[in-house]
Amino acid sequence: MVNFDNTENAFKSKTDAELNRSYLLFKLIGNPALVKAGAVLTPVALNIGFKRLIKNTIFKQFVGGETIRDCAETVKELAKYNIGTILDYSVEGSETEETFDHCLAETLDTIELAKNDKNIPFCVFKTTGLARFALLEKVSAQQTLNQTEKAEWERVKNRVNKICSSGYEHNQPIFIDAEDSWIQPAIDNLANENMARFNKTRAIVYNTFQLYRTDRLQFLEDTIQHAKTNSYFVGAKLVRGAYMEKERERAEKKNYPSPIQPDKAASDRDYNEALKLCMKNIDMVSVCSGSHNEESNEILLQLMSEKNMSANDHRVYFSQLYGMSDHISYNLSLNGYNVAKYVPYGPVKKVLPYLIRRAQENTSVKGQTGRELSLIIKEKKRRSS
Repeated sequence: MVNFDNTENAFKSKTDAELNRSYLLFKLIGNPALVKAGAVLTPVALNIGFKRLIKNTIFKQFVGGETIRDCAETVKELAKYNIGTILDYSVEGSETEETFDHCLAETLDTIELAKNDKNIPFCVFKTTGLARFALLEKVSAQQTLNQTEKAEWERVKNRVNKICSSGYEHNQPIFIDAEDSWIQPAIDNLANENMARFNKTRAIVYNTFQLYRTDRLQFLEDTIQHAKTNSYFVGAKLVRGAYMEKERERAEKKNYPSPIQPDKAASDRDYNEALKLCMKNIDMVSVCSGSHNEESNEILLQLMSEKNMSANDHRVYFSQLYGMSDHISYNLSLNGYNVAKYVPYGPVKKVLPYLIRRAQENTSVKGQTGRELSLIIKEKKRRSS
Protein backbone atom coordinates (compact mmCIF):
# COMPACT_ATOMS: atom_id res chain seq x y z
CA MET A 1 0.00 0.00 0.00
CA VAL A 2 1.06 3.61 -0.55
CA ASN A 3 2.38 5.52 2.47
CA PHE A 4 0.54 8.87 2.58
CA ASP A 5 2.66 10.00 5.55
CA ASN A 6 5.81 10.26 3.41
CA THR A 7 6.28 14.05 3.42
CA GLU A 8 9.58 13.92 1.55
CA ASN A 9 7.66 12.60 -1.47
CA ALA A 10 4.65 14.81 -0.81
CA PHE A 11 6.61 18.07 -0.96
CA LYS A 12 9.40 16.99 -3.26
CA SER A 13 8.49 19.71 -5.74
CA LYS A 14 8.40 22.58 -3.19
CA THR A 15 11.28 24.83 -2.26
CA ASP A 16 11.61 25.94 1.38
CA ALA A 17 10.09 29.31 0.44
CA GLU A 18 7.09 27.64 -1.24
CA LEU A 19 6.62 25.34 1.74
CA ASN A 20 6.62 28.34 4.08
CA ARG A 21 4.07 30.13 1.89
CA SER A 22 1.78 27.09 2.03
CA TYR A 23 2.22 26.92 5.80
CA LEU A 24 1.14 30.54 6.25
CA LEU A 25 -1.82 30.18 3.88
CA PHE A 26 -3.23 27.07 5.54
CA LYS A 27 -2.67 28.66 8.93
CA LEU A 28 -4.86 31.59 7.82
CA ILE A 29 -7.44 29.36 6.13
CA GLY A 30 -7.74 27.39 9.36
CA ASN A 31 -9.29 30.44 11.03
CA PRO A 32 -13.03 30.63 10.16
CA ALA A 33 -13.30 34.28 11.22
CA LEU A 34 -10.45 35.27 8.89
CA VAL A 35 -11.94 33.29 6.00
CA LYS A 36 -15.31 34.98 6.54
CA ALA A 37 -13.68 38.42 6.58
CA GLY A 38 -11.49 37.52 3.60
CA ALA A 39 -14.55 36.62 1.50
CA VAL A 40 -15.65 40.24 1.88
CA LEU A 41 -12.29 42.02 1.90
CA THR A 42 -10.42 40.19 -0.89
CA PRO A 43 -12.57 41.58 -3.76
CA VAL A 44 -12.20 45.04 -2.20
CA ALA A 45 -8.41 44.60 -1.95
CA LEU A 46 -8.29 43.60 -5.61
CA ASN A 47 -10.24 46.70 -6.64
CA ILE A 48 -7.89 49.05 -4.78
CA GLY A 49 -4.71 47.67 -6.30
CA PHE A 50 -3.66 44.58 -4.33
CA LYS A 51 -3.72 42.23 -7.34
CA ARG A 52 -0.02 41.36 -7.03
CA LEU A 53 -0.40 40.39 -3.37
CA ILE A 54 -3.38 38.13 -4.13
CA LYS A 55 -1.66 36.68 -7.20
CA ASN A 56 1.48 35.79 -5.23
CA THR A 57 -0.37 34.17 -2.32
CA ILE A 58 -3.74 32.40 -2.51
CA PHE A 59 -3.91 32.57 -6.33
CA LYS A 60 -0.46 31.01 -6.70
CA GLN A 61 -1.34 28.21 -4.25
CA PHE A 62 -4.59 27.09 -5.91
CA VAL A 63 -4.53 28.40 -9.52
CA GLY A 64 -2.31 27.53 -12.48
CA GLY A 65 -2.33 30.96 -14.14
CA GLU A 66 -4.51 33.57 -15.80
CA THR A 67 -4.48 31.95 -19.27
CA ILE A 68 -3.95 28.50 -20.77
CA ARG A 69 -0.42 29.55 -21.76
CA ASP A 70 0.32 30.72 -18.22
CA CYS A 71 -0.39 27.15 -17.07
CA ALA A 72 2.37 25.64 -19.25
CA GLU A 73 4.93 25.82 -16.45
CA THR A 74 2.53 24.19 -13.98
CA VAL A 75 1.79 21.37 -16.46
CA LYS A 76 5.53 20.87 -16.97
CA GLU A 77 6.31 20.93 -13.24
CA LEU A 78 3.60 18.40 -12.35
CA ALA A 79 4.70 16.16 -15.23
CA LYS A 80 8.18 15.87 -13.68
CA TYR A 81 6.50 13.76 -11.00
CA ASN A 82 4.20 11.88 -13.41
CA ILE A 83 1.18 13.91 -12.37
CA GLY A 84 -1.25 14.95 -15.07
CA THR A 85 -3.05 18.29 -15.31
CA ILE A 86 -6.77 18.88 -15.77
CA LEU A 87 -7.10 22.47 -17.01
CA ASP A 88 -10.26 24.03 -15.61
CA TYR A 89 -11.42 27.45 -16.83
CA SER A 90 -12.81 28.62 -13.49
CA VAL A 91 -14.52 31.90 -14.38
CA GLU A 92 -17.92 32.17 -12.67
CA GLY A 93 -20.83 34.55 -12.39
CA SER A 94 -21.30 36.09 -15.85
CA GLU A 95 -24.39 35.04 -17.83
CA THR A 96 -24.32 36.43 -21.35
CA GLU A 97 -24.32 34.60 -24.67
CA GLU A 98 -20.95 36.21 -25.36
CA THR A 99 -19.54 34.78 -22.12
CA PHE A 100 -20.97 31.34 -22.86
CA ASP A 101 -19.41 31.31 -26.32
CA HIS A 102 -16.09 32.44 -24.83
CA CYS A 103 -16.22 29.59 -22.31
CA LEU A 104 -16.94 27.18 -25.16
CA ALA A 105 -13.93 28.51 -27.08
CA GLU A 106 -11.71 28.20 -23.98
CA THR A 107 -12.77 24.60 -23.41
CA LEU A 108 -12.18 23.72 -27.07
CA ASP A 109 -8.73 25.33 -26.76
CA THR A 110 -7.90 23.09 -23.79
CA ILE A 111 -8.86 20.04 -25.89
CA GLU A 112 -6.71 21.32 -28.76
CA LEU A 113 -3.78 21.70 -26.36
CA ALA A 114 -4.39 18.38 -24.61
CA LYS A 115 -4.65 16.24 -27.77
CA ASN A 116 -0.88 16.62 -28.28
CA ASP A 117 0.11 16.49 -24.61
CA LYS A 118 0.01 13.23 -22.67
CA ASN A 119 0.40 15.30 -19.47
CA ILE A 120 -3.19 16.62 -19.85
CA PRO A 121 -5.25 13.41 -19.56
CA PHE A 122 -8.67 15.09 -19.15
CA CYS A 123 -10.47 18.32 -19.99
CA VAL A 124 -13.39 19.71 -18.02
CA PHE A 125 -16.24 22.20 -18.12
CA LYS A 126 -19.06 23.46 -15.94
CA THR A 127 -22.46 23.63 -17.63
CA THR A 128 -23.12 26.97 -15.91
CA GLY A 129 -20.22 28.28 -17.99
CA LEU A 130 -22.32 27.53 -21.08
CA ALA A 131 -25.88 28.22 -19.90
CA ARG A 132 -27.95 30.55 -17.74
CA PHE A 133 -28.54 29.19 -14.25
CA ALA A 134 -32.25 30.04 -14.39
CA LEU A 135 -32.63 28.16 -17.68
CA LEU A 136 -30.95 25.05 -16.21
CA GLU A 137 -33.26 25.35 -13.21
CA LYS A 138 -36.34 25.53 -15.42
CA VAL A 139 -35.26 22.57 -17.57
CA SER A 140 -34.42 20.56 -14.44
CA ALA A 141 -37.88 21.26 -13.01
CA GLN A 142 -39.41 20.12 -16.33
CA GLN A 143 -41.20 23.42 -16.74
CA THR A 144 -42.48 24.44 -20.18
CA LEU A 145 -40.03 26.65 -22.06
CA ASN A 146 -41.23 29.52 -24.21
CA GLN A 147 -39.99 29.84 -27.80
CA THR A 148 -37.05 32.08 -26.86
CA GLU A 149 -35.99 29.67 -24.11
CA LYS A 150 -36.32 26.68 -26.44
CA ALA A 151 -33.91 28.34 -28.88
CA GLU A 152 -31.60 29.20 -25.99
CA TRP A 153 -31.65 25.60 -24.73
CA GLU A 154 -30.80 24.34 -28.21
CA ARG A 155 -27.72 26.61 -28.18
CA VAL A 156 -26.71 25.14 -24.81
CA LYS A 157 -27.06 21.58 -26.10
CA ASN A 158 -25.03 22.50 -29.19
CA ARG A 159 -22.23 23.92 -27.05
CA VAL A 160 -22.07 20.78 -24.92
CA ASN A 161 -22.21 18.60 -28.03
CA LYS A 162 -19.35 20.56 -29.65
CA ILE A 163 -17.14 19.96 -26.62
CA CYS A 164 -17.96 16.26 -26.35
CA SER A 165 -17.65 15.80 -30.11
CA SER A 166 -14.21 17.43 -30.06
CA GLY A 167 -13.19 15.18 -27.17
CA TYR A 168 -14.34 12.16 -29.17
CA GLU A 169 -12.59 13.30 -32.34
CA HIS A 170 -9.29 13.81 -30.51
CA ASN A 171 -9.67 10.83 -28.14
CA GLN A 172 -9.57 13.28 -25.23
CA PRO A 173 -11.77 12.43 -22.21
CA ILE A 174 -14.08 15.19 -20.93
CA PHE A 175 -15.39 15.73 -17.41
CA ILE A 176 -18.77 17.42 -16.97
CA ASP A 177 -18.70 18.93 -13.48
CA ALA A 178 -21.57 18.47 -11.02
CA GLU A 179 -23.30 21.57 -9.65
CA ASP A 180 -26.25 22.56 -7.42
CA SER A 181 -28.86 19.84 -6.94
CA TRP A 182 -31.73 21.91 -8.36
CA ILE A 183 -29.99 22.33 -11.73
CA GLN A 184 -28.32 18.91 -11.77
CA PRO A 185 -31.12 17.00 -13.59
CA ALA A 186 -30.55 19.10 -16.74
CA ILE A 187 -26.79 18.48 -16.46
CA ASP A 188 -27.28 14.75 -15.90
CA ASN A 189 -29.47 14.52 -19.00
CA LEU A 190 -26.84 16.30 -21.09
CA ALA A 191 -24.15 13.99 -19.70
CA ASN A 192 -26.16 10.83 -20.33
CA GLU A 193 -27.09 11.87 -23.88
CA ASN A 194 -23.45 12.53 -24.73
CA MET A 195 -22.17 9.40 -23.01
CA ALA A 196 -24.62 7.32 -25.04
CA ARG A 197 -23.47 9.10 -28.22
CA PHE A 198 -19.69 9.17 -27.75
CA ASN A 199 -18.84 6.32 -25.34
CA LYS A 200 -19.49 3.42 -27.70
CA THR A 201 -15.93 2.05 -27.60
CA ARG A 202 -14.46 3.68 -24.46
CA ALA A 203 -15.29 6.35 -21.88
CA ILE A 204 -14.78 9.79 -23.43
CA VAL A 205 -17.55 11.71 -21.64
CA TYR A 206 -17.61 11.52 -17.82
CA ASN A 207 -20.43 12.64 -15.58
CA THR A 208 -19.65 13.72 -12.00
CA PHE A 209 -21.36 12.08 -9.04
CA GLN A 210 -21.54 14.00 -5.74
CA LEU A 211 -21.70 11.38 -3.00
CA TYR A 212 -22.49 13.87 -0.26
CA ARG A 213 -25.98 13.72 -1.76
CA THR A 214 -28.27 11.00 -0.43
CA ASP A 215 -29.50 9.94 -3.90
CA ARG A 216 -26.30 9.76 -5.93
CA LEU A 217 -25.23 6.20 -5.17
CA GLN A 218 -28.54 4.97 -6.56
CA PHE A 219 -28.20 7.35 -9.52
CA LEU A 220 -24.75 5.90 -10.28
CA GLU A 221 -26.23 2.41 -10.18
CA ASP A 222 -29.03 3.50 -12.53
CA THR A 223 -26.52 5.12 -14.89
CA ILE A 224 -24.48 1.92 -15.10
CA GLN A 225 -27.60 -0.15 -15.71
CA HIS A 226 -28.76 2.23 -18.46
CA ALA A 227 -25.34 1.99 -20.13
CA LYS A 228 -25.44 -1.81 -20.00
CA THR A 229 -28.92 -1.86 -21.56
CA ASN A 230 -27.92 0.61 -24.28
CA SER A 231 -24.37 -0.68 -24.94
CA TYR A 232 -22.09 2.20 -24.05
CA PHE A 233 -19.32 2.85 -21.53
CA VAL A 234 -19.69 4.96 -18.39
CA GLY A 235 -17.24 7.65 -17.38
CA ALA A 236 -17.66 8.33 -13.66
CA LYS A 237 -15.88 11.05 -11.74
CA LEU A 238 -16.61 10.56 -8.06
CA VAL A 239 -16.47 13.47 -5.61
CA ARG A 240 -17.98 14.16 -2.23
CA GLY A 241 -19.24 17.67 -3.14
CA ALA A 242 -18.63 21.38 -2.76
CA TYR A 243 -21.92 23.13 -1.99
CA MET A 244 -22.98 21.64 1.35
CA GLU A 245 -23.90 24.79 3.30
CA LYS A 246 -25.63 26.33 0.28
CA GLU A 247 -27.71 23.16 -0.28
CA ARG A 248 -28.79 22.88 3.34
CA GLU A 249 -29.68 26.57 3.60
CA ARG A 250 -31.85 26.43 0.46
CA ALA A 251 -33.61 23.25 1.63
CA GLU A 252 -34.41 24.86 4.97
CA LYS A 253 -35.54 28.12 3.39
CA LYS A 254 -37.82 26.38 0.85
CA ASN A 255 -38.95 23.72 3.32
CA TYR A 256 -37.94 20.53 1.50
CA PRO A 257 -35.76 17.65 2.75
CA SER A 258 -32.06 18.42 2.43
CA PRO A 259 -30.42 16.38 -0.35
CA ILE A 260 -27.20 16.32 1.68
CA GLN A 261 -26.13 13.36 3.81
CA PRO A 262 -26.82 13.75 7.55
CA ASP A 263 -23.13 13.51 8.46
CA LYS A 264 -19.62 12.92 7.13
CA ALA A 265 -19.78 9.20 7.92
CA ALA A 266 -22.75 8.78 5.57
CA SER A 267 -20.92 10.67 2.78
CA ASP A 268 -17.83 8.52 3.31
CA ARG A 269 -19.90 5.33 3.27
CA ASP A 270 -21.65 6.18 -0.02
CA TYR A 271 -18.40 7.39 -1.60
CA ASN A 272 -16.64 4.14 -0.77
CA GLU A 273 -19.65 2.10 -1.95
CA ALA A 274 -19.55 4.05 -5.23
CA LEU A 275 -15.89 3.09 -5.67
CA LYS A 276 -16.80 -0.56 -5.13
CA LEU A 277 -19.69 -0.31 -7.60
CA CYS A 278 -17.43 1.18 -10.29
CA MET A 279 -14.75 -1.43 -9.74
CA LYS A 280 -17.33 -4.22 -9.79
CA ASN A 281 -18.27 -2.98 -13.27
CA ILE A 282 -14.76 -2.01 -14.40
CA ASP A 283 -15.27 -3.85 -17.68
CA MET A 284 -17.56 -0.99 -18.78
CA VAL A 285 -16.82 1.83 -16.30
CA SER A 286 -13.83 4.14 -16.17
CA VAL A 287 -13.50 5.91 -12.85
CA CYS A 288 -11.71 9.00 -11.62
CA SER A 289 -11.67 9.21 -7.84
CA GLY A 290 -11.60 12.90 -6.94
CA SER A 291 -10.88 12.54 -3.26
CA HIS A 292 -8.78 14.16 -0.53
CA ASN A 293 -9.75 11.37 1.85
CA GLU A 294 -6.91 8.96 2.60
CA GLU A 295 -9.20 6.06 3.50
CA SER A 296 -11.10 6.27 0.21
CA ASN A 297 -7.85 6.32 -1.75
CA GLU A 298 -6.62 3.29 0.21
CA ILE A 299 -9.89 1.45 -0.53
CA LEU A 300 -9.48 2.08 -4.26
CA LEU A 301 -5.88 0.84 -4.10
CA GLN A 302 -7.09 -2.31 -2.36
CA LEU A 303 -9.85 -2.86 -4.95
CA MET A 304 -7.31 -2.54 -7.75
CA SER A 305 -5.03 -5.02 -6.00
CA GLU A 306 -7.86 -7.54 -5.56
CA LYS A 307 -8.49 -7.39 -9.31
CA ASN A 308 -4.74 -7.72 -10.06
CA MET A 309 -4.87 -4.47 -12.01
CA SER A 310 -1.66 -2.69 -12.90
CA ALA A 311 -1.06 0.65 -11.15
CA ASN A 312 -1.33 2.55 -14.44
CA ASP A 313 -4.49 0.87 -15.78
CA HIS A 314 -6.07 3.60 -17.94
CA ARG A 315 -9.55 2.94 -16.50
CA VAL A 316 -8.63 4.22 -13.02
CA TYR A 317 -7.41 7.71 -12.10
CA PHE A 318 -6.88 9.45 -8.79
CA SER A 319 -7.36 13.22 -8.64
CA GLN A 320 -6.93 16.07 -6.16
CA LEU A 321 -7.19 19.84 -6.40
CA TYR A 322 -4.07 21.81 -7.24
CA GLY A 323 -2.50 23.18 -4.06
CA MET A 324 -4.10 20.58 -1.79
CA SER A 325 -3.44 17.02 -0.60
CA ASP A 326 -0.01 16.72 -2.20
CA HIS A 327 0.73 13.89 0.25
CA ILE A 328 -1.89 11.85 -1.63
CA SER A 329 -1.10 12.96 -5.20
CA TYR A 330 2.68 12.70 -5.07
CA ASN A 331 2.86 9.46 -3.10
CA LEU A 332 0.41 7.82 -5.51
CA SER A 333 2.20 9.05 -8.64
CA LEU A 334 5.63 8.07 -7.33
CA ASN A 335 4.25 4.56 -6.83
CA GLY A 336 3.16 4.39 -10.47
CA TYR A 337 -0.57 5.18 -10.19
CA ASN A 338 -2.45 7.48 -12.58
CA VAL A 339 -2.85 10.86 -10.90
CA ALA A 340 -4.11 14.20 -12.22
CA LYS A 341 -4.43 17.53 -10.46
CA TYR A 342 -7.41 19.82 -11.12
CA VAL A 343 -5.68 23.06 -12.15
CA PRO A 344 -8.03 26.05 -12.36
CA TYR A 345 -7.07 29.06 -14.46
CA GLY A 346 -8.53 32.46 -15.36
CA PRO A 347 -8.08 36.19 -14.67
CA VAL A 348 -7.47 36.91 -10.99
CA LYS A 349 -10.66 38.93 -10.57
CA LYS A 350 -12.82 36.33 -12.28
CA VAL A 351 -11.53 33.30 -10.34
CA LEU A 352 -12.04 34.99 -6.95
CA PRO A 353 -15.38 33.16 -6.35
CA TYR A 354 -13.52 29.87 -6.88
CA LEU A 355 -10.71 30.88 -4.49
CA ILE A 356 -13.13 32.02 -1.79
CA ARG A 357 -15.03 28.73 -2.10
CA ARG A 358 -11.78 26.77 -1.73
CA ALA A 359 -10.95 28.68 1.46
CA GLN A 360 -14.46 28.14 2.86
CA GLU A 361 -14.34 24.46 1.96
CA ASN A 362 -11.06 23.97 3.80
CA THR A 363 -12.54 25.61 6.86
CA SER A 364 -15.77 23.60 6.80
CA VAL A 365 -14.31 20.14 6.05
CA LYS A 366 -13.43 18.66 9.39
CA GLY A 367 -9.71 18.07 9.76
CA GLN A 368 -8.72 19.10 6.20
CA THR A 369 -6.71 22.22 7.09
CA GLY A 370 -5.28 20.58 10.21
CA ARG A 371 -4.06 17.62 8.16
CA GLU A 372 -2.44 19.88 5.55
CA LEU A 373 -0.73 21.90 8.28
CA SER A 374 0.50 18.90 10.24
CA LEU A 375 2.14 17.43 7.14
CA ILE A 376 3.78 20.75 6.21
CA ILE A 377 5.11 21.12 9.77
CA LYS A 378 6.41 17.54 9.67
CA GLU A 379 8.27 18.25 6.41
CA LYS A 380 9.68 21.55 7.70
CA LYS A 381 11.07 19.67 10.72
CA ARG A 382 12.48 16.91 8.50
CA ARG A 383 14.28 19.45 6.32
CA SER A 384 15.72 21.34 9.28
CA SER A 385 17.01 18.23 11.09
